[in-house]
Amino acid sequence: MTKPILLAPSILSADFATIGDVVRDLDAAGADWIHLDVMDGHFVPNISFGPDMVRAVRRLTGKTLDAHLMIAPADPYLAAFAEAGADIITVHTEAGPHLHRSLQTIRALGKRAGVAINPGTPESAIEPVLDLVDLVLVMSVNPGFGGQAFIPAVCEKIRRITAMTAGREIDIQVDGGITAETAPAAAQAGANVLVAGSAALKGGPERYRDNLAGIRQAAERATGTWA
Repeated sequence: MTKPILLAPSILSADFATIGDVVRDLDAAGADWIHLDVMDGHFVPNISFGPDMVRAVRRLTGKTLDAHLMIAPADPYLAAFAEAGADIITVHTEAGPHLHRSLQTIRALGKRAGVAINPGTPESAIEPVLDLVDLVLVMSVNPGFGGQAFIPAVCEKIRRITAMTAGREIDIQVDGGITAETAPAAAQAGANVLVAGSAALKGGPERYRDNLAGIRQAAERATGTWA
C-alpha cells in the first residue's frame, strides 16, 4: 500500500534573521515535518547551525523535527541533538566507520534513526543496517548547498532501495532539488518524504501554502493517491 506523501521543508534556504517566523509560517502552511540541515564545513563545504538552532525551533512548532547531520564525526553530538528536541536524527553512511553503533545510539536516545547516502554511494552500503533504521535519506544533489538541480539518475537508486525495504516500516526520503516538477519522479520511484528548500520558500510566506500544496499534489497525482 502506498504511503502518504509527507513534506519536510528545509529551513536552510530561509533568512536566518527571520527563522522563527519562517518555522511558524511553514507549520501553518501545511508542513508535515521541519527539516534541519546541519553542516560542519568539514564533511560538507558549508556551515549551517547546531543543536541550539534545533532547540529554538523546537519551541516554535509541534511538528516532527527532522535533523539531517551532515557532520563528521557525528557520534559525539548525537545526545546533544536528541536533548535539543530532534525527533529524527539522520547520519551519513560516508561520515564515519561505525554506522551500526551510531544508529544504535540514536535508537537508545529514544529517537527515530535515519541513514543518508550521497549520490555517488551505492545502496548496498546501507543494506547491513536496515534493521536499525526508520528512515533512508537519498541525496539527490551533492550535499552542502541549497538550490542545486535534482540528479535524475538517483531515481533508479530510490527504486532499488524501495525494493530493499519492502515489508519494513521505513520511510524513504529524498533531499535535493525537489520541486513540483521533480517530485513526481521521486515519488513514483518510491520516496514518500520529500524535502524541499528553495521551492518551498520561494515567493515569501504568502506563497508557502501554495508551494507546499503544489509539490504534494504533483507527487500524489504521480502515485495515484491524489483524491
